Amino acid sequence: MSEERSGANILVESLVRQGVEFVFGYPGGAVLPIYDALFGDKRIHHILVRHEAGAAHAAEGYARSTGKPGVVLVTSGPGATNAVTGVADAFLDSIPLVVITGQVATALIGSDAFQEADTIGISRHCTKHNYLVRDPADLAATIDEAFQIATTGRPGPVLIDIPKDVQVASAIWHDGPPQRRDRYAPRTQGSADEIARAVEMIAAARAPVLYTGGGVINSGPRASELLRELQAKTGAPVTSTLMGLGAFPADSADWLGMLGMHGTYEANMAMNQADLIVCVGARFDDRVTGRLDAFAPNSQKIHIDIDRSSINKTVPVDLPIVGDCATVLEQILDLWDNRKPRDLAAWKARIDTWRERESLYFPRSPQAIMPQLAIQRLFELTRDRDPIISTEVGQHQMWAAQHFHFFAPNRWLTSGGLGTMGYGLPAAIGAQLGHPDDLVIDIAGDASIQMNIQELGTATQYRLPVKVFILNNEWMGMVRQWQELTYESRYSQSYSDSLPDFVKLAEAYGWKGIRIEDESQLDAGIRAMIDHPGPVIVDCLVHKESNCYPMIPSGAAHTDMILYGDTVAGTMDDEAKALV
Repeated sequence: MSEERSGANILVESLVRQGVEFVFGYPGGAVLPIYDALFGDKRIHHILVRHEAGAAHAAEGYARSTGKPGVVLVTSGPGATNAVTGVADAFLDSIPLVVITGQVATALIGSDAFQEADTIGISRHCTKHNYLVRDPADLAATIDEAFQIATTGRPGPVLIDIPKDVQVASAIWHDGPPQRRDRYAPRTQGSADEIARAVEMIAAARAPVLYTGGGVINSGPRASELLRELQAKTGAPVTSTLMGLGAFPADSADWLGMLGMHGTYEANMAMNQADLIVCVGARFDDRVTGRLDAFAPNSQKIHIDIDRSSINKTVPVDLPIVGDCATVLEQILDLWDNRKPRDLAAWKARIDTWRERESLYFPRSPQAIMPQLAIQRLFELTRDRDPIISTEVGQHQMWAAQHFHFFAPNRWLTSGGLGTMGYGLPAAIGAQLGHPDDLVIDIAGDASIQMNIQELGTATQYRLPVKVFILNNEWMGMVRQWQELTYESRYSQSYSDSLPDFVKLAEAYGWKGIRIEDESQLDAGIRAMIDHPGPVIVDCLVHKESNCYPMIPSGAAHTDMILYGDTVAGTMDDEAKALV
C-alpha cells in the first residue's frame, strides 16, 4: 500500500521497519516535527537523556551489548555538535550507530541561521558515511541504506542530517520491505589461496600467538565460538586488545591476558618472541605496538580484517586477508579439518617463565584500599551474575581490564580508540535498556564520572537499576601517574579538588549511595550494591597514589615494561617506597 506522508512520519515508519526499539535523544526546534510524529507511538521507546553526548554514548552501550545498531536523535547546531564526541568514539571503536540530526530549513542552509551548524562537514571525518537529505522522497531509501552501512563491513556510525522543511514536506510512503540500493558490498570471504596459505603458516609455526581484537566481537557470537575452536585445534595462546576482551575466556590456560601499554608481561613478551602472529579483528594500534621498529621483529604476520584500510596501515604483514572474522575463521577451520597441530610444549614453557614475573602483582596497604583489590573483590562477588561492565576512562579502566575477567563477548563496554571520559555511565544506561534483567555496573573514577554525571537523572526517570562503582583517589589518576613518571612529579592541575559528596549526590537523584572507606567494609559494600533493586553509587575510597602497572612508557618498545617496584629514571617510585 502507498500513501502520502510527512517526512517525519516516513522517518518513524522507516525506523520501525528496521526493528528499532529505542531511540536516545533530546528535542529541539529543528527536530520538533519528528518528535511530534513520535508522540503517542508505542512501537519505539524514546529515551530522554540529559545531554546529547549522553545520547550517543548510551546508544553505543546499547549497540555494543546487544549487537544491534544504536539510534540517536538530536537537534541542529549544539545538539549535533554535542553528539559529535560520541559519534567519533563509535567511529574509532567500530560501533554501529545511526545518528539523526535536525537541520535548519533548506533555504537557510549557509546563512548562519539560528542553531545552524555544518553538521555534514563537522562529521565527515568521524562517520562511515553521512547524508544531507533535501527531498522527503529520498528519506526511506536513505534510512534503509544508512542501517546497512552502519551494520555491515566494519561497523560504525552513519549520520543523516534532515532539514526541518524536509521533515514537514510530504512524499509517497510504500509499505513493504526496504528498497535497498546495495551500493555498499564489503568483501567478507578470503580467497582459497589466502586460506590455504594461512593454514600452512599456522601449521608450521613453532611459537604462534592469536592476537585478537574488537572485530571478533563485532562479527557476532559465532566469531568468538570459532576463535575458541581454532585455538583448541592449534593450541596457540591467545591475547587480546582492550576492545577484544571477552572474545576468548579468561579462565583458559592458554589465555595470556590483555596486551599493550598496560597489558601483561607474558602477552607482550609472547608477541615479541612469536614466530607467527595471527591478528584477527585488531589493527596494530600504537597502544599495542609501542615503538614500531621494535615491534615483533622476527615474526611472520597474518592480518584478518574486514576493513581493507586497516591492513598494512602501521605494521606490514606477510599475509593480508580482507574479510569478516567469523567467515574467515570458518574457512580456516574447514581447511584445517583434522590436521594434527604442532607440539607447542617448548613455546608454552617459555610463556610460563614470563608468567612467573606476576606482572599484575600489587602490594596490600594497611592504610587504604588498593584499587586493584577493589576490582578483584567486585569480580569475585559478581561473577555468578555474569555482569555487563562499562567503564569511564583512566586508571580505573585499565585496572578493570586487568583484574575483572570476562568469559563471553558483549559483556565489556569501554572507550578504546578515543579514550572518552564520561562514556561509562550513559553506556551502562544503554546496556541496561538492552538487558533489563542483567546486572550492569559502570566502573568509574572520581574525575571521569563527573563528565556525564547528569545522566543519573536518565536512569532515575526510566527506573534502570544501574550500578556505579567509583574508585575514588581524588586525582585524575592516569594524568597524575604520567606526571609522576614523566614530568618529575609536577602535578599540574591533576588533583580533583572540590569533589562532590557522591553519596549525597546519589540520594539527590533518587539513587542509593554507599561509601566504602576501608578494606573491612569492601565485601559488605559490594554485596549491598548488588542486592539493592534500584540504581546505586558506591564511593569506594582507594589508595590515593597507586599507579597502574605494567606500563609501557610512551615511545618505548613493547618489551620495555615498567612493573611494580621497578626503578624509574634511576629511583624507585614513591608508591613502591611507601608500600614495600
